[in-house]
Amino acid sequence: MNYLDNQVFNLTPTFNKNSTHKPRVLILYGSLRETSFSRLSAEEAGRILTTMGAEVKFFNPKGLPLFDNNDSVNHPKVEELRTLVTWSEAQVWSSPEIHGNLSGVMKTQIDWIPLTLGAVRPTQGKTLAVMQVSGGSQSFNAVNNMRILGRWMRMLTIPNQSSVAKAYNEFTEDGQMKDSSYRERIVDVMEELMRFTFLTRDNSGFLTDRYSERLAGEAKKIAM
Repeated sequence: MNYLDNQVFNLTPTFNKNSTHKPRVLILYGSLRETSFSRLSAEEAGRILTTMGAEVKFFNPKGLPLFDNNDSVNHPKVEELRTLVTWSEAQVWSSPEIHGNLSGVMKTQIDWIPLTLGAVRPTQGKTLAVMQVSGGSQSFNAVNNMRILGRWMRMLTIPNQSSVAKAYNEFTEDGQMKDSSYRERIVDVMEELMRFTFLTRDNSGFLTDRYSERLAGEAKKIAM
């Protein structure tokens, strides 16, 4: 029997009780440099999110092994990253643009995030904001490619994004971001991320539920 014959377009939302805890935001940045502008941008975003009422955690990619098809899955840094991803309800990815793309450090972090951890899908339905910094003129290559990755990870990537050109001009000696249109854009992006997270975090299961997966689940039950 075709699964369509006995139910199932799941188009009626089930509204869960609204969460009362602070939105949990994980921030990843894509550089190991001591003076890393993607990290400084990420830290600025973290300060803004904290002021807006979020609980913010950072992952330091230093020491994370290159992705090796799970040979290093028990490495402490891999376990730390995966624990933080599971904890989060929203994420911010901040990468430098290198050779017209996101950095290898950024990609390695994303590669270590699995689509499934047992019965848990650690990224599915979570909100995502993407940011990049450039040493030259403004570009959007890195954020565009991070959007592709976010979609593949089944995340809800918000429409707005940040791209900071000539990032070396945008920070003070103590790492604070100067007042500018670039900083205003980061505020805009974090504000939008918070709004999308409040709207979706209690109903992400409904938003990401797929007919094809329900069909496969039904077939598995019949086979048993």
